[in-house]
Amino acid sequence: MAIKGLLRFYSVRPVHTVGDDGRMALSDHLRELRGRVMRAVTAWVVALIVALFFFDQIFALVFEPYKQAAERLGGDTDTQATIAGVGGPLVLYLKLCGMAALVVTSPYWLHQIWSFILPGLHAHERKWSRVFAAFAGPLFMVGVLVGYLTLPKGLEILIGFTQADLTNLVEFGDYFSFLVRTLLVFGISFEIPVFLILLNLTGLLPGRVIGQYRPWFIIGIFVFAAIATPSTDPFTMLFLALPMCALVGVSEVIARVLDKRKAARSPYSGLSPDEPSPI
Repeated sequence: MAIKGLLRFYSVRPVHTVGDDGRMALSDHLRELRGRVMRAVTAWVVALIVALFFFDQIFALVFEPYKQAAERLGGDTDTQATIAGVGGPLVLYLKLCGMAALVVTSPYWLHQIWSFILPGLHAHERKWSRVFAAFAGPLFMVGVLVGYLTLPKGLEILIGFTQADLTNLVEFGDYFSFLVRTLLVFGISFEIPVFLILLNLTGLLPGRVIGQYRPWFIIGIFVFAAIATPSTDPFTMLFLALPMCALVGVSEVIARVLDKRKAARSPYSGLSPDEPSPI
């Protein structure tokens, strides 16, 4: 009996009570939302339990950028990673494993969000959203990877400002927050082409407009990279700005191709604007 009740609680029923206007009742929406949230939370808890057994590997992956930065500094700068408080190690343990579980289960809980939103979209909106879903995830992961590879250089620059007579004590909690923010900045920045193409598909941003304002896009990208990157060195900024400029260029090419296809499918394609109407 208890098992049946639990299954009923987690169930996401495809058939709902539909009103006279063809819309689903609010209670059915809330029931479906509850089921999907609980499924996502359950998957995260299971992944968290598994991640607890791989804490050493997760810690090594997160700590590697700092180790590389410290090795590059050598004996010129004295730096040491620390952890504060009696409960600090336990908090660190849970924080790293919880974040790892969130990343690992992201395809599943993103699918739950997608499945909840998709029935409410029109056919053309579903097409655009599929484009977003197909490219957004891989581009985000590429951005995170680029951020992870450039992070040691940024840490080296920042820690290198430490005076010779001082020891730089890096509190691991602050370092972890810094790492997460940096990776998020790189990951989200690589989503720009997806949004540009979606705007083009909606007809709000033709490819010629992207080309017309290309210099301003480039200036804006470099300004954003200079503000968003954690270090003051130009190398980290270039590692973010140059791929973004290349992705904007690819977006312009794709947008122009899509515009040509739209024009070819138009019933007025090939007609001169000075040609009189037969009516």
